[in-house]
Amino acid sequence: MRLFSSKGRHLVGVDICATSVKIVNIQRQQGIFHLKSYAIERLLPGAVVDKLIVDAELVGEAISRAVRRCQVMGSDAATAVAGSAVITKLIDMEKALTDIEREAQIRLDADQYIPYPLEEVNLDFEVVGPSIVDENMVQVLLAASRSENVDQRADALAFGGLIAKIVDIESHAIERAFEVMVDSLPGSPQLTALVDIGHNQTTLYIVKDGEFVYSREQLFGGSLLTEAIQNRYGLSFEEATISKRERSLPDDYYYEILTPFMENAIQQITRSLQFYFSSSPFSSIDHLVLAGGTSAIPGLPGMVQQKLGVPVTIANPFVNMSVDAYVDNEQLMTDAPGLMAACGLALRSFD
Repeated sequence: MRLFSSKGRHLVGVDICATSVKIVNIQRQQGIFHLKSYAIERLLPGAVVDKLIVDAELVGEAISRAVRRCQVMGSDAATAVAGSAVITKLIDMEKALTDIEREAQIRLDADQYIPYPLEEVNLDFEVVGPSIVDENMVQVLLAASRSENVDQRADALAFGGLIAKIVDIESHAIERAFEVMVDSLPGSPQLTALVDIGHNQTTLYIVKDGEFVYSREQLFGGSLLTEAIQNRYGLSFEEATISKRERSLPDDYYYEILTPFMENAIQQITRSLQFYFSSSPFSSIDHLVLAGGTSAIPGLPGMVQQKLGVPVTIANPFVNMSVDAYVDNEQLMTDAPGLMAACGLALRSFD
């Protein structure tokens, strides 16, 4: 099972998160990307914990429901493991080597790069460009993950009726989705912060001239808001999640719960940016893009823009795509920020 190579196959993107399974089905029509369908299926608490699949069969059932809703033709899919579950390393290798020779050399030298026995990992590599030290060499990106991380996802997809042809890295999928929307950002920013606010984790990516140059993860996410709603109003996790999504909470919710959460989110973003500035020649960004399901909270983009003093955009990886007539455009605008990884995975069809 490969992390990088996919030639000539149509793949649906399957993003497995702590709270849901997201499927995106993209085609190419008349030279442009076309969103054929997408689906989000909620997961019961405990099915996925800390980005590890605990109950592959339960996740598979959610995948199966999403596949039916998307009316997916074919069974080939691309999914992803968390960046924290992957070891990546740039190495220089001779330009003249074939892929077979390169793989043999990597396996021979694997103990230099990977702290696990070779039989316990899935690894792949990709030539990313010329070496900066020797014109007869090339830079090769090596990626390796414990086989159990890959197998969990392959098993869940199999329970859902799909075949995992590609297991990518989550951050690479988000980068791929960002590339198709970056042209739509106003002012052609040189230094952009992409902030992905998930259920348990917030990740800051710094993008310089279209290239991802930095990332930092923090333990902060939408689960804190859900827990605050549970504690304040005596609701179950499921009730709190539904009430938050449907905005059916009492009048004091905005001031007592939501505003403090948004202020906390801005503190986390500011802290992550300061970490980046302290180790780089930059002291400001040109633009900030909010992604992840939590970024869809009404009022958050405006508050971030006001506090940080930079333009803020909500991520929409489909902004430059045509959209099928059967897709609910209004719902898509709400869901789009949380579909970055699934979109990036679906785009593996066109590598």
